[in-house]
Amino acid sequence: MTPPLAEADALYGAALEAYERKDLGAAIPLFDRVIALQPDHAGAYYKRGNSLKDLGQFPAALASYDHAVRLKPDFAYAWCNRGVVQQALALNDAALASYDHAIALEPGDALAHSNRALLLQGMSRWESALASHDRALALDPKLFQVWFHRGNVLGQLQRPAEALLSYEKAVKCKPDYAEAHYNRAVLLERCGRHREALSSYDAAVAIFPGFHQAHFNRAGLLKRLTEHDAALAGYDRAIAAKPDYAEAFSNRGVLLQERGRLEEALASYERAIAIRGDYAEAYFNRGTLLRTNEQFEAALASFDRALAIKPDYAAAYCDRAWVLLEVGRLQAALVDYDRATALQPDFAEANFNRSQAQLLHGDYKEGWRGYEWRWKNADRLKAEVRTFDRPLWLGEHEIAGKTLLVYCEQGLGDTLQFCRFTKPVAELGAKVVLEVQLPLVRLLEKLDGVSRTIPEGSVAPPFDYHCPLLSLPLALNITLDNLPAPAAYLHSDAAKVAKWQTRLGPRHRPRIGLAWSGNPNNGRDRNRSVRLADLVEHLPGEFQYICLQKELRPADRVILDATPDLLNFSADLHDFSDTAALCDCVDLVISVCTSIAHLGAGLGKHTWVLLHFNADWRWLKGRDDSPWYPTAKLYRQPTRGDWPAVFARVGADLRRLFGDRLEKT
Repeated sequence: MTPPLAEADALYGAALEAYERKDLGAAIPLFDRVIALQPDHAGAYYKRGNSLKDLGQFPAALASYDHAVRLKPDFAYAWCNRGVVQQALALNDAALASYDHAIALEPGDALAHSNRALLLQGMSRWESALASHDRALALDPKLFQVWFHRGNVLGQLQRPAEALLSYEKAVKCKPDYAEAHYNRAVLLERCGRHREALSSYDAAVAIFPGFHQAHFNRAGLLKRLTEHDAALAGYDRAIAAKPDYAEAFSNRGVLLQERGRLEEALASYERAIAIRGDYAEAYFNRGTLLRTNEQFEAALASFDRALAIKPDYAAAYCDRAWVLLEVGRLQAALVDYDRATALQPDFAEANFNRSQAQLLHGDYKEGWRGYEWRWKNADRLKAEVRTFDRPLWLGEHEIAGKTLLVYCEQGLGDTLQFCRFTKPVAELGAKVVLEVQLPLVRLLEKLDGVSRTIPEGSVAPPFDYHCPLLSLPLALNITLDNLPAPAAYLHSDAAKVAKWQTRLGPRHRPRIGLAWSGNPNNGRDRNRSVRLADLVEHLPGEFQYICLQKELRPADRVILDATPDLLNFSADLHDFSDTAALCDCVDLVISVCTSIAHLGAGLGKHTWVLLHFNADWRWLKGRDDSPWYPTAKLYRQPTRGDWPAVFARVGADLRRLFGDRLEKT
């Protein structure tokens, strides 16, 4: 009969062999038999604990390690592995005590220091974690994983230069360490070192072609570098590596949308949503695309779904409000803008867009205040901030006896509309220097309240304060009740008027000035400009029409050449003083929402303004008159896109207004 100790030794040897070949299912029963024969076998308990740990059976592993350290209190490795399973069970304080005990017994155990560091890292105790990583590396500088985790800790401590060095040490120790190349790339990108980051992403995916997150981040970086084809290929590789990668499908959709490939973008968003039905960002992105396509009801449904999933989604409230405005639901839009700004008070786009909705509603007190958010608004809506060594004036200082520089900031029409406010500023006792776009200088050099008009970009004379032109209503506390709206505040040059009159000859029939398109680079151009061919089709033939535009599109030139009753003087309109004089030679100005509308109405000419269904805030809501211009009449689309109805009303009103004069001719 074999003695129990000899049998235990034989079983222990067999158990160790099974453990080494990773046959844990066989190893554990053998360790159990060893323990049954030799209950004080600390090594068997330790190895049994390791086997259970490797199988993820952490409570049983912990019990086995407890036995091991109870039998052998100086068993440093058992204390260390005991800490590992305690950490896995989220028993962090107990795990830390186990690691400390292991290190006290075996100060030179680099692994124990490393495990302790990872525990502290998970507890967000960054400084202590760094100290433990450093101790591990002092013992063994070739521990590439420790260099890697140390880099992560330094990143959390906002010490990027040191973190990068740590990642570089990791890849020097292990050149094929894909995760270290990836983390280095992420940090380099965060530091703005984009080309170096791209090289690190390249290294990561070269080592591990299936590294979907690296492909995803690399694609995002390529997009920021405007290498769009490469970015799209990167998203495709991320998806190939992970076919259910919803985020990659969504971001791929954003890129396709920005490139105008809307059908493909929509398909990409739909795929992201099919993968993750609770993916609020994909619904949001889908909503923005549908909004761009003017599929407003579908866009609203998409934003609604995004908000149902993520009720604190400020951007979705902001974009849904934009769509609500487009479909004429102003009050609902204001509620959504309020929600967006309540969730994110510094949300510049939402604050700015809300101000425009408030102005559209006639709430000028709040609207002008919110309109100042244009200086902080992002991307395409951001106004260009000017800096001066003199203070900004927004009405808070007495300016009697002071010189105020007022400067243009947006389009020509904005300058023509808002230059009226220089007069009430001058009435406060200030000397006003007005800086405007070059084409407006001669027209505005004799503007009421202005002591000097200078072209944009020129050196201004000395001044005490400055104010952007569209901030004057805020500074002056302008509301609908005190809005200055003189019948005419712009004035043409009499000599130029006389020259135009001579050139036009005797007036035998009513003269109508026309402007049908604005700046093609304006983001809302397609909603405010019309085709000349569509307009002239509805204009009565008994009138003489005069083109008031300088800039003409090729298709419109063809119509002009084929319409003898529409005189084209665009080549002779050198600046707005010429256009103003020509306006003063017509009986009526008809214009879409562009600078000519403001010029004609500012001159006191009867001006008919043709407006899209969702017209700009300056025309208010649901009115056919304007508190800004006593001589203006507004013709709004009755439904979205219905320009023919507008043109038909204009034609009928022309005949009605000038009927008696037409009979005489």
